[in-house]
Amino acid sequence: MSLKSILGKKAAKIVKSGLWFDHPISCATLGVCSALAISNKVENAIAMSLGVTFVLVLTAVIISSLRKLIPSRVRIITYMITIASGVTIVDLILKAFFPAISEAMGPYVPLIITNCIIMGRAEAFFLQNNPYHSVVDAVSNGLAYAYTLVLIAVIREILGFGTLLGWRVMPEAWVDWVVMAAPAGAFFILGVFLWITRTLADVKPPGKG
Repeated sequence: MSLKSILGKKAAKIVKSGLWFDHPISCATLGVCSALAISNKVENAIAMSLGVTFVLVLTAVIISSLRKLIPSRVRIITYMITIASGVTIVDLILKAFFPAISEAMGPYVPLIITNCIIMGRAEAFFLQNNPYHSVVDAVSNGLAYAYTLVLIAVIREILGFGTLLGWRVMPEAWVDWVVMAAPAGAFFILGVFLWITRTLADVKPPGKG
């Protein structure tokens, strides 16, 4: 059974586009700040990924449902209010049930409000499409963001701390690569990721394709 027969032709195309061909980080280079800031530990990357995906889906439902009622002149303000509401929910849940992760992530959870992936999808997709296709797009972009963030975090945590989700996976003699716990390590890993994925997805610079 194909993805097209389960979700429909348009939805299947949206999934493939969000997960790979129009990947929010590797193709559009959006959401890079959080990918660099909190990807030093896998648990932080998972928490941020779940938070961004939740806000994406919430924004997709609200904006696509109200798309015909939102005046053009206040659409950006509407996006911000919707996204801020979702981020507040995420922040409160983390503080209530996962205080250690909340403290480790610090100010980066509230900064989901300025995540370009959410704003970009709200303007480019949610405002133009029905709730079903908007939610499919939100989940696809959320998953793409998540696997990128977690992949970078796995590499950085193993090399930088010798652990994975807090469990020691490297030998005791292993010397931690301090650079991997620093922003410079994040830049390096992200650069390699962009190079590989853009090559495989055949992403061309603007005006070249």
